[in-house]
Amino acid sequence: MSDGSSIPQPALERLKGLRREGHPGGIFTSDFSVNEFLLVRKAGFEPVGLCVGSCIYHLGIQYAKWGQSQEMNVLSQAMYHARELAMSRMREEASGMGADGIVGVQLTVKRLEWDNDILEFIAIGTGVVHAQGHPGYKGPKGKPFTSDLSGQDFWTLLQAGYRPLEMVMGSCVYHVAHQGMLKSLGNVGRNTELTNFSQALYDAREIAMERMQHEAIAAQAEGVVGVDLHEGSHNWQPHIIEFFAVGTAVTPISTEPDASRIPDPQLVLSVNN
Repeated sequence: MSDGSSIPQPALERLKGLRREGHPGGIFTSDFSVNEFLLVRKAGFEPVGLCVGSCIYHLGIQYAKWGQSQEMNVLSQAMYHARELAMSRMREEASGMGADGIVGVQLTVKRLEWDNDILEFIAIGTGVVHAQGHPGYKGPKGKPFTSDLSGQDFWTLLQAGYRPLEMVMGSCVYHVAHQGMLKSLGNVGRNTELTNFSQALYDAREIAMERMQHEAIAAQAEGVVGVDLHEGSHNWQPHIIEFFAVGTAVTPISTEPDASRIPDPQLVLSVNN
């Protein structure tokens, strides 16, 4: 699987049992809630099966100067490459089951106990196909579209005249400089902004969001919805953090819809939690 182009044999056997053209007796699988399942069907799509992509990745080594804020390029590239491998394997499963796209993608990172430098990246979502065989619901280059929108948000988006194109993301691992002893002593008992820390976090966050934005431009999207900006350390050394921006790039289904004709969203108040 080094090139991310093969699907394990157990996954191929699982795909054979799914409902599809020429195999109407198969079943579908999904991680949709009941409401999501019904709304995806109401939007004109049928769930086909769960699509999974996984990548176990060893992170390289990079050192930073104690008093210098800087991006950790080696780690930034590793975190992005590993996620992209997991996503590409998930897309490959979607193509194998004939899906038009994947809805409700969850992209997670898990640290394994084997080694402090080994992480597992997992992408999982539900492959869907248009019930009437609509040829327009594909992602860039004719591949299945990807989206981290819930089934309910997917339905709302389509009702408003937009469709998802691709999950877009940007990652930045950053070393935040330590403050010198004299500076720390000068701040004792004072209310004051720690400008070097503020600037470092500001810069790292902006780099991650800019990279996500560039992916959306490359996909020829009109915009990105549902952006989530994570901040995590993944148990690295102190003062090393990652900003990860992810969202769904969207485009009009046909022409730019008139805002006055978009149906009013309905307020849904969850009683959970």
